Amino acid sequence: MSISRRTVLAAGSGLALAGALTACGSNTGRDEDGSSGGPDGGGGAGLAQWYHQYGEAGTEQAVRRYAAAYKKTKVTVQWRPGNYDQQTAAALLTADGPDVFEVNGPTLDQIQGGQVVDLTDLFEGVKDDFNQAVLAPKTYDGKIWSVPQVVDMQILFYRKSLLKAANVEPPQTLDELVDAAKKLTDKKTKGLFLGNDGGAGAIGGTPLYAAGLSLVTDDGKVGFDDPAAARALGKLRQLYADKSLLLGAPTDWSDPSAFVQGLTAMQWSGLWALPAVQKALGDDFGVLPFPKDGGSGKPSVPVGAYGAAVNARSKQQAAAKEYIKWLWIEQAEFQTDFALSYGFHIPARTSLAKKADKLKSGAAADAVTYATENAYAQPLLWTPASATAYQDALSRIIKDGANPDTELKKVVRTANAELQRVKKKTS
Repeated sequence: MSISRRTVLAAGSGLALAGALTACGSNTGRDEDGSSGGPDGGGGAGLAQWYHQYGEAGTEQAVRRYAAAYKKTKVTVQWRPGNYDQQTAAALLTADGPDVFEVNGPTLDQIQGGQVVDLTDLFEGVKDDFNQAVLAPKTYDGKIWSVPQVVDMQILFYRKSLLKAANVEPPQTLDELVDAAKKLTDKKTKGLFLGNDGGAGAIGGTPLYAAGLSLVTDDGKVGFDDPAAARALGKLRQLYADKSLLLGAPTDWSDPSAFVQGLTAMQWSGLWALPAVQKALGDDFGVLPFPKDGGSGKPSVPVGAYGAAVNARSKQQAAAKEYIKWLWIEQAEFQTDFALSYGFHIPARTSLAKKADKLKSGAAADAVTYATENAYAQPLLWTPASATAYQDALSRIIKDGANPDTELKKVVRTANAELQRVKKKTS
Protein backbone atom coordinates (compact mmCIF):
# COMPACT_ATOMS: atom_id res chain seq x y z
CA MET A 1 0.00 0.00 0.00
CA SER A 2 1.08 3.58 -0.47
CA ILE A 3 2.03 5.79 2.45
CA SER A 4 2.49 9.48 3.03
CA ARG A 5 5.30 11.46 4.56
CA ARG A 6 3.56 11.32 7.95
CA THR A 7 5.25 7.95 8.52
CA VAL A 8 8.42 9.78 9.40
CA LEU A 9 6.73 10.95 12.56
CA ALA A 10 7.98 8.06 14.57
CA ALA A 11 8.80 10.90 16.94
CA GLY A 12 5.15 11.11 17.84
CA SER A 13 4.58 7.43 18.44
CA GLY A 14 8.09 6.38 19.31
CA LEU A 15 7.71 3.52 16.85
CA ALA A 16 8.71 3.09 13.23
CA LEU A 17 5.45 2.94 11.32
CA ALA A 18 6.91 1.34 8.25
CA GLY A 19 6.02 -2.11 9.57
CA ALA A 20 2.50 -1.51 8.29
CA LEU A 21 3.72 -1.56 4.73
CA THR A 22 3.23 -4.48 2.41
CA ALA A 23 5.89 -6.94 1.28
CA CYS A 24 8.82 -5.66 -0.76
CA GLY A 25 9.20 -5.80 -4.50
CA SER A 26 12.10 -7.30 -6.41
CA ASN A 27 13.29 -4.40 -8.58
CA THR A 28 16.75 -3.28 -7.49
CA GLY A 29 16.79 -0.07 -9.50
CA ARG A 30 19.75 -1.27 -11.57
CA ASP A 31 20.16 -2.36 -15.15
CA GLU A 32 19.03 -5.89 -15.92
CA ASP A 33 22.61 -7.06 -15.54
CA GLY A 34 22.77 -5.50 -12.07
CA SER A 35 25.23 -2.76 -13.00
CA SER A 36 24.74 0.93 -12.43
CA GLY A 37 27.05 2.42 -15.02
CA GLY A 38 29.73 5.03 -14.51
CA PRO A 39 29.31 8.47 -13.00
CA ASP A 40 29.23 10.00 -16.46
CA GLY A 41 26.32 7.79 -17.46
CA GLY A 42 28.52 5.87 -19.88
CA GLY A 43 27.10 2.55 -18.74
CA GLY A 44 23.63 3.73 -19.59
CA ALA A 45 22.30 3.72 -16.06
CA GLY A 46 24.14 6.49 -14.24
CA LEU A 47 22.95 6.80 -10.64
CA ALA A 48 20.22 4.64 -9.18
CA GLN A 49 17.94 6.45 -6.71
CA TRP A 50 15.25 4.93 -4.48
CA TYR A 51 12.15 6.50 -2.92
CA HIS A 52 9.45 4.93 -0.78
CA GLN A 53 5.96 4.95 -2.29
CA TYR A 54 4.21 8.15 -1.23
CA GLY A 55 0.44 8.29 -0.93
CA GLU A 56 0.28 11.83 -2.28
CA ALA A 57 -0.71 12.20 -5.93
CA GLY A 58 1.94 13.68 -8.17
CA THR A 59 4.94 12.94 -5.96
CA GLU A 60 6.33 10.16 -8.14
CA GLN A 61 6.08 12.28 -11.27
CA ALA A 62 7.79 15.16 -9.45
CA VAL A 63 10.85 13.21 -8.31
CA ARG A 64 11.26 11.74 -11.79
CA ARG A 65 11.11 15.28 -13.20
CA TYR A 66 13.78 16.43 -10.74
CA ALA A 67 16.05 13.55 -11.72
CA ALA A 68 15.56 14.22 -15.43
CA ALA A 69 16.61 17.84 -14.91
CA TYR A 70 20.04 16.77 -13.66
CA LYS A 71 22.46 17.02 -16.57
CA LYS A 72 25.74 15.68 -15.16
CA THR A 73 24.65 12.04 -15.28
CA LYS A 74 21.54 9.98 -15.84
CA VAL A 75 19.57 9.35 -12.65
CA THR A 76 17.20 6.39 -12.67
CA VAL A 77 14.44 6.70 -10.06
CA GLN A 78 12.92 3.62 -8.50
CA TRP A 79 9.55 3.99 -6.77
CA ARG A 80 9.45 1.32 -4.07
CA PRO A 81 6.10 -0.02 -2.84
CA GLY A 82 5.96 -2.36 0.14
CA ASN A 83 8.06 -2.39 3.29
CA TYR A 84 10.58 0.17 2.18
CA ASP A 85 12.70 0.19 5.34
CA GLN A 86 13.06 -3.58 5.09
CA GLN A 87 13.95 -3.34 1.41
CA THR A 88 16.68 -0.77 1.91
CA ALA A 89 18.12 -2.56 4.94
CA ALA A 90 18.48 -5.71 2.84
CA ALA A 91 19.80 -3.88 -0.23
CA LEU A 92 22.56 -2.15 1.73
CA LEU A 93 24.01 -5.58 2.52
CA THR A 94 24.43 -6.46 -1.17
CA ALA A 95 26.22 -5.11 -4.23
CA ASP A 96 22.90 -4.37 -5.94
CA GLY A 97 21.60 -1.58 -3.76
CA PRO A 98 20.91 1.98 -4.95
CA ASP A 99 23.56 4.67 -5.11
CA VAL A 100 21.24 7.26 -3.55
CA PHE A 101 18.28 6.37 -1.38
CA GLU A 102 15.61 7.98 0.71
CA VAL A 103 15.76 6.97 4.35
CA ASN A 104 13.85 7.60 7.55
CA GLY A 105 17.13 8.08 9.34
CA PRO A 106 19.57 6.49 8.63
CA THR A 107 19.38 4.17 11.59
CA LEU A 108 22.11 3.85 14.19
CA ASP A 109 22.84 0.33 12.93
CA GLN A 110 23.32 1.61 9.38
CA ILE A 111 25.70 4.33 10.54
CA GLN A 112 27.67 2.12 12.93
CA GLY A 113 27.77 -0.62 10.32
CA GLY A 114 29.45 1.66 7.79
CA GLN A 115 26.57 1.34 5.33
CA VAL A 116 26.10 5.05 4.62
CA VAL A 117 28.46 7.82 3.53
CA ASP A 118 29.39 10.85 5.61
CA LEU A 119 27.71 13.89 4.00
CA THR A 120 28.94 16.57 6.41
CA ASP A 121 30.91 18.44 3.77
CA LEU A 122 27.74 19.05 1.74
CA PHE A 123 26.43 21.29 4.53
CA GLU A 124 29.31 23.77 4.49
CA GLY A 125 27.83 27.25 4.74
CA VAL A 126 24.21 26.05 4.91
CA LYS A 127 24.00 23.82 8.00
CA ASP A 128 22.40 26.54 10.13
CA ASP A 129 19.70 27.06 7.49
CA PHE A 130 18.31 23.55 8.00
CA ASN A 131 15.67 22.88 10.62
CA GLN A 132 17.92 21.92 13.53
CA ALA A 133 15.42 19.56 15.15
CA VAL A 134 15.22 17.28 12.10
CA LEU A 135 18.95 17.54 11.48
CA ALA A 136 19.80 16.32 14.98
CA PRO A 137 18.84 12.62 14.56
CA LYS A 138 20.67 12.54 11.23
CA THR A 139 23.86 13.54 13.04
CA TYR A 140 26.11 11.05 14.81
CA ASP A 141 29.68 11.32 16.05
CA GLY A 142 29.75 14.91 14.82
CA LYS A 143 28.92 13.89 11.25
CA ILE A 144 25.74 14.27 9.18
CA TRP A 145 24.56 11.14 7.39
CA SER A 146 21.58 12.27 5.30
CA VAL A 147 20.11 15.48 3.89
CA PRO A 148 16.58 16.26 5.20
CA GLN A 149 14.08 16.63 2.36
CA VAL A 150 11.00 18.12 4.05
CA VAL A 151 9.71 18.60 7.58
CA ASP A 152 6.53 16.92 8.80
CA MET A 153 5.02 17.80 12.14
CA GLN A 154 2.12 17.07 14.47
CA ILE A 155 -0.02 19.85 15.90
CA LEU A 156 -3.16 20.42 17.95
CA PHE A 157 -6.14 21.70 15.95
CA TYR A 158 -8.92 23.54 17.78
CA ARG A 159 -12.31 24.82 16.59
CA LYS A 160 -12.53 28.52 17.39
CA SER A 161 -16.33 28.72 17.45
CA LEU A 162 -16.72 25.75 19.80
CA LEU A 163 -14.16 27.13 22.24
CA LYS A 164 -15.82 30.54 22.16
CA ALA A 165 -19.28 29.07 22.80
CA ALA A 166 -17.92 27.20 25.83
CA ASN A 167 -15.98 30.26 27.03
CA VAL A 168 -12.72 28.34 26.72
CA GLU A 169 -9.39 29.88 25.73
CA PRO A 170 -6.93 27.93 23.56
CA PRO A 171 -5.00 25.83 26.12
CA GLN A 172 -1.46 26.94 26.89
CA THR A 173 -0.70 24.33 29.58
CA LEU A 174 -1.48 20.65 29.94
CA ASP A 175 -3.73 21.42 32.92
CA GLU A 176 -5.65 23.86 30.74
CA LEU A 177 -5.94 21.21 28.04
CA VAL A 178 -7.47 18.76 30.53
CA ASP A 179 -9.91 21.39 31.78
CA ALA A 180 -10.79 22.59 28.29
CA ALA A 181 -11.45 19.08 27.00
CA LYS A 182 -13.85 18.46 29.87
CA LYS A 183 -15.73 21.73 29.36
CA LEU A 184 -15.98 21.16 25.61
CA THR A 185 -17.47 17.69 25.97
CA ASP A 186 -21.25 17.37 25.55
CA LYS A 187 -23.70 14.84 24.13
CA LYS A 188 -22.71 15.55 20.52
CA THR A 189 -19.05 16.51 20.73
CA LYS A 190 -16.05 15.28 22.65
CA GLY A 191 -13.47 17.74 23.84
CA LEU A 192 -10.36 16.12 22.37
CA PHE A 193 -9.29 13.42 19.92
CA LEU A 194 -5.82 11.94 20.41
CA GLY A 195 -6.48 8.77 18.45
CA ASN A 196 -8.77 5.79 18.85
CA ASP A 197 -6.36 4.23 21.34
CA GLY A 198 -6.63 7.23 23.66
CA GLY A 199 -3.39 8.79 22.48
CA ALA A 200 -0.60 6.29 23.11
CA GLY A 201 0.15 5.82 19.43
CA ALA A 202 -0.05 9.44 18.31
CA ILE A 203 1.20 11.37 21.34
CA GLY A 204 4.15 9.17 22.27
CA GLY A 205 6.99 11.06 23.93
CA THR A 206 5.55 14.52 23.31
CA PRO A 207 4.25 15.02 26.89
CA LEU A 208 7.76 14.33 28.20
CA TYR A 209 9.19 17.14 26.11
CA ALA A 210 6.28 19.36 27.14
CA ALA A 211 7.34 18.73 30.75
CA GLY A 212 10.87 19.90 29.96
CA LEU A 213 12.30 16.39 29.66
CA SER A 214 13.37 14.21 26.72
CA LEU A 215 13.52 10.60 25.59
CA VAL A 216 17.33 10.64 25.48
CA THR A 217 19.58 13.44 26.72
CA ASP A 218 22.27 15.07 24.61
CA ASP A 219 24.91 13.06 26.47
CA GLY A 220 23.15 9.77 25.75
CA LYS A 221 21.26 9.05 28.97
CA VAL A 222 17.59 8.35 29.69
CA GLY A 223 15.91 11.73 29.70
CA PHE A 224 12.70 11.02 31.63
CA ASP A 225 13.85 9.47 34.90
CA ASP A 226 12.12 12.32 36.71
CA PRO A 227 8.87 12.76 38.70
CA ALA A 228 7.75 15.32 36.11
CA ALA A 229 7.35 12.51 33.58
CA ALA A 230 4.85 10.58 35.70
CA ARG A 231 3.01 13.80 36.47
CA ALA A 232 2.56 14.63 32.77
CA LEU A 233 1.49 11.13 31.75
CA GLY A 234 -0.96 11.01 34.64
CA LYS A 235 -2.77 13.94 33.08
CA LEU A 236 -3.30 11.96 29.89
CA ARG A 237 -4.99 9.35 32.05
CA GLN A 238 -7.17 12.11 33.50
CA LEU A 239 -8.39 13.01 30.03
CA TYR A 240 -9.40 9.38 29.52
CA ALA A 241 -11.00 9.05 32.95
CA ASP A 242 -12.99 12.26 32.44
CA LYS A 243 -14.44 10.76 29.26
CA SER A 244 -13.26 13.87 27.45
CA LEU A 245 -11.55 11.86 24.70
CA LEU A 246 -13.21 10.82 21.47
CA LEU A 247 -12.77 7.07 21.02
CA GLY A 248 -13.94 4.81 18.22
CA ALA A 249 -13.98 7.50 15.54
CA PRO A 250 -14.54 6.37 11.91
CA THR A 251 -10.98 7.45 11.06
CA ASP A 252 -7.91 7.73 13.29
CA TRP A 253 -5.89 10.75 14.42
CA SER A 254 -3.94 11.26 11.17
CA ASP A 255 -7.19 12.00 9.30
CA PRO A 256 -9.02 15.26 10.21
CA SER A 257 -12.50 13.91 9.44
CA ALA A 258 -13.57 13.69 13.09
CA PHE A 259 -12.54 17.31 13.62
CA VAL A 260 -14.18 18.80 10.53
CA GLN A 261 -17.38 16.80 11.16
CA GLY A 262 -17.72 18.27 14.64
CA LEU A 263 -17.18 15.02 16.52
CA THR A 264 -14.43 16.71 18.54
CA ALA A 265 -13.60 20.30 19.42
CA MET A 266 -9.84 19.67 19.40
CA GLN A 267 -7.74 17.08 17.59
CA TRP A 268 -4.11 16.06 17.57
CA SER A 269 -3.13 15.50 13.95
CA GLY A 270 -0.50 16.62 11.46
CA LEU A 271 0.31 19.57 9.27
CA TRP A 272 -0.69 17.41 6.29
CA ALA A 273 -4.32 17.77 7.48
CA LEU A 274 -4.32 21.57 7.34
CA PRO A 275 -5.53 22.04 3.72
CA ALA A 276 -8.52 19.72 4.30
CA VAL A 277 -9.39 21.46 7.57
CA GLN A 278 -9.12 24.88 5.95
CA LYS A 279 -11.29 23.82 3.02
CA ALA A 280 -14.00 22.54 5.36
CA LEU A 281 -13.89 25.18 8.11
CA GLY A 282 -12.43 28.30 6.54
CA ASP A 283 -10.85 30.34 9.32
CA ASP A 284 -12.85 28.65 12.10
CA PHE A 285 -9.82 26.83 13.46
CA GLY A 286 -6.41 27.41 14.93
CA VAL A 287 -3.34 25.30 15.66
CA LEU A 288 -1.19 24.92 18.76
CA PRO A 289 1.84 22.97 19.91
CA PHE A 290 1.29 20.37 22.62
CA PRO A 291 0.86 22.52 25.76
CA LYS A 292 3.66 22.78 28.31
CA ASP A 293 3.45 21.13 31.74
CA GLY A 294 5.04 22.42 34.91
CA GLY A 295 7.43 25.26 35.64
CA SER A 296 10.22 23.75 33.54
CA GLY A 297 7.94 22.76 30.70
CA LYS A 298 7.78 24.11 27.18
CA PRO A 299 5.36 23.79 24.25
CA SER A 300 6.38 20.85 22.06
CA VAL A 301 5.75 19.52 18.58
CA PRO A 302 7.19 16.31 17.14
CA VAL A 303 8.84 16.65 13.75
CA GLY A 304 10.41 14.21 11.35
CA ALA A 305 12.02 14.14 7.94
CA TYR A 306 12.97 11.62 5.35
CA GLY A 307 16.49 12.24 4.12
CA ALA A 308 18.62 11.48 1.09
CA ALA A 309 21.61 9.23 1.83
CA VAL A 310 24.44 7.63 -0.14
CA ASN A 311 25.09 3.90 -0.09
CA ALA A 312 28.61 3.15 1.16
CA ARG A 313 28.78 0.21 -1.30
CA SER A 314 28.19 2.52 -4.25
CA LYS A 315 31.14 2.81 -6.66
CA GLN A 316 29.96 6.32 -7.45
CA GLN A 317 29.98 7.96 -4.06
CA ALA A 318 31.38 11.27 -5.28
CA ALA A 319 28.80 11.52 -8.08
CA ALA A 320 26.02 10.53 -5.70
CA LYS A 321 27.02 13.20 -3.19
CA GLU A 322 27.20 15.80 -5.93
CA TYR A 323 23.67 14.90 -7.06
CA ILE A 324 22.24 15.07 -3.52
CA LYS A 325 23.83 18.47 -3.00
CA TRP A 326 22.38 19.70 -6.28
CA LEU A 327 18.84 18.44 -5.54
CA TRP A 328 18.36 18.96 -1.80
CA ILE A 329 20.65 21.91 -1.08
CA GLU A 330 20.97 23.96 -4.27
CA GLN A 331 17.60 23.55 -6.04
CA ALA A 332 15.30 25.79 -3.99
CA GLU A 333 12.45 25.56 -6.52
CA PHE A 334 12.38 21.76 -6.41
CA GLN A 335 12.58 21.67 -2.61
CA THR A 336 9.62 24.03 -2.22
CA ASP A 337 7.66 22.17 -4.88
CA PHE A 338 8.29 18.82 -3.18
CA ALA A 339 7.14 20.17 0.18
CA LEU A 340 4.02 22.05 -0.83
CA SER A 341 2.69 20.84 -4.19
CA TYR A 342 2.01 17.23 -3.18
CA GLY A 343 0.50 17.23 0.28
CA PHE A 344 1.40 19.92 2.79
CA HIS A 345 4.83 19.98 4.39
CA ILE A 346 7.54 22.45 5.38
CA PRO A 347 10.77 22.79 3.39
CA ALA A 348 13.71 21.51 5.41
CA ARG A 349 15.60 24.76 4.91
CA THR A 350 14.18 27.52 7.12
CA SER A 351 14.93 30.23 4.56
CA LEU A 352 12.68 28.45 2.04
CA ALA A 353 9.96 27.91 4.63
CA LYS A 354 9.89 31.65 5.30
CA LYS A 355 9.63 32.48 1.60
CA ALA A 356 6.88 29.97 0.69
CA ASP A 357 3.62 31.79 -0.03
CA LYS A 358 1.47 28.96 1.31
CA LEU A 359 3.22 29.22 4.68
CA LYS A 360 3.16 32.99 5.14
CA SER A 361 -0.20 33.49 6.86
CA GLY A 362 -2.78 32.04 9.22
CA ALA A 363 -2.46 28.63 10.81
CA ALA A 364 0.24 27.58 8.34
CA ALA A 365 2.48 30.43 9.45
CA ASP A 366 1.85 29.52 13.08
CA ALA A 367 2.84 25.94 12.32
CA VAL A 368 6.13 27.05 10.76
CA THR A 369 6.89 29.04 13.91
CA TYR A 370 6.18 26.01 16.11
CA ALA A 371 8.33 23.78 13.88
CA THR A 372 11.18 26.23 14.29
CA GLU A 373 10.85 27.13 17.97
CA ASN A 374 9.15 24.16 19.67
CA ALA A 375 10.22 21.12 17.66
CA TYR A 376 11.82 17.88 18.76
CA ALA A 377 12.61 14.76 16.76
CA GLN A 378 12.99 11.17 17.89
CA PRO A 379 16.60 10.79 19.06
CA LEU A 380 18.85 8.51 17.07
CA LEU A 381 19.64 6.55 20.25
CA TRP A 382 15.96 5.85 20.96
CA THR A 383 15.81 2.24 19.81
CA PRO A 384 12.74 0.23 18.72
CA ALA A 385 12.94 -1.80 21.94
CA SER A 386 12.84 1.37 24.06
CA ALA A 387 10.01 2.76 21.94
CA THR A 388 7.92 -0.39 22.30
CA ALA A 389 8.40 -0.51 26.07
CA TYR A 390 7.43 3.15 26.37
CA GLN A 391 4.34 2.97 24.17
CA ASP A 392 3.07 -0.17 25.92
CA ALA A 393 3.51 1.56 29.28
CA LEU A 394 1.76 4.69 28.04
CA SER A 395 -1.18 2.64 26.83
CA ARG A 396 -1.53 0.96 30.22
CA ILE A 397 -1.36 4.33 31.98
CA ILE A 398 -4.01 5.92 29.78
CA LYS A 399 -6.48 3.08 29.31
CA ASP A 400 -5.96 0.91 32.39
CA GLY A 401 -5.09 3.54 34.96
CA ALA A 402 -1.73 1.92 35.68
CA ASN A 403 0.54 3.85 38.03
CA PRO A 404 2.65 6.22 35.89
CA ASP A 405 5.64 6.14 38.24
CA THR A 406 5.74 2.34 38.36
CA GLU A 407 5.32 2.00 34.61
CA LEU A 408 7.99 4.56 33.81
CA LYS A 409 10.52 2.90 36.09
CA LYS A 410 10.18 -0.24 33.96
CA VAL A 411 10.71 1.77 30.80
CA VAL A 412 13.75 3.50 32.29
CA ARG A 413 15.34 0.10 32.95
CA THR A 414 14.70 -1.04 29.38
CA ALA A 415 15.95 2.23 27.89
CA ASN A 416 19.07 2.20 30.05
CA ALA A 417 19.89 -1.32 28.89
CA GLU A 418 19.34 -0.32 25.25
CA LEU A 419 21.57 2.73 25.57
CA GLN A 420 24.32 0.64 27.09
CA ARG A 421 23.95 -1.88 24.27
CA VAL A 422 24.27 0.65 21.47
CA LYS A 423 27.13 2.46 23.18
CA LYS A 424 29.13 -0.79 23.33
CA LYS A 425 29.08 -0.90 19.54
CA THR A 426 31.12 2.27 19.39
CA SER A 427 33.62 1.37 22.11
